[in-house]
Amino acid sequence: MSVPVPPSSPLLDSLASYPHWFVAACLTIVAAAVIWILAKALKWGLYFLIGLVVAWGAAATVWLFVHRT
Repeated sequence: MSVPVPPSSPLLDSLASYPHWFVAACLTIVAAAVIWILAKALKWGLYFLIGLVVAWGAAATVWLFVHRT
């Protein structure tokens, strides 16, 4: 019994004319750039969360100081 082979993608067909090492190098560069962008987004997201925690803590401290009994 033979296993059916899915039709190849036109994108992969267009890459078939390039050397395999060149495709691998380009994909490595693209993957590194995507990881770098995600790391930057994560860093700024963490800075934002730290700012929220500090602002919330300061507001809670002021509120508790003003409403002490």
